[in-house]
Amino acid sequence: MKLGEKIRYLREVEGSLRGLDRAMTQQELVRAIRQETDTAVSQSYLSQIESGARPHLTNTTRLLLARFFKVHPGYLVDDPEGYHAELLSEARMHSRADEDKLDLWLISGAERFRRDPELRRALLAAAQHDDTRRCLLLLAAILETPSLADRLLEVLRPELAPRRMRAAETNGTDQRNTARNGDRNTREGSRHRKEREMT
Repeated sequence: MKLGEKIRYLREVEGSLRGLDRAMTQQELVRAIRQETDTAVSQSYLSQIESGARPHLTNTTRLLLARFFKVHPGYLVDDPEGYHAELLSEARMHSRADEDKLDLWLISGAERFRRDPELRRALLAAAQHDDTRRCLLLLAAILETPSLADRLLEVLRPELAPRRMRAAETNGTDQRNTARNGDRNTREGSRHRKEREMT
């Protein structure tokens, strides 16, 4: 993949992450970089990089864009001739490029489920995490452990906990309230009896 293609790809990812439902334009990117890093990059410079008219970034710009896009600076170069991502060894399978593919897949899913804001937010949260692969592996481990997902939901998001747990919780609260009220009634009855005996 050429450097220009990588910049276009990163503009697309950034646009999705920012909820634009499209790639950021070069001008939007320039504005965002200026606002968020207090450093300027010209739109014409980005255009030359993306078109291939300028084959390399300056080191300063490479570091700036890497910091803005949250990628390794080494990603922002042309891939060598003959390089194919499919040839990566198993040990390097979860490289940055694969992370980016995974993030794009989740972002795409988030767009498909935009009518379900909670699900969309969850997919985007996973895509924005530094180690998306590890997040999904953690999710698999949680789901493979019997009743762990229900217990975590009960603690972290009680409104999403299964109905039977909420019902049991409500019944437990009702029973505690009944017991407290029964104790109170018994104490009040005893006090009234003692007052009558004293008079």
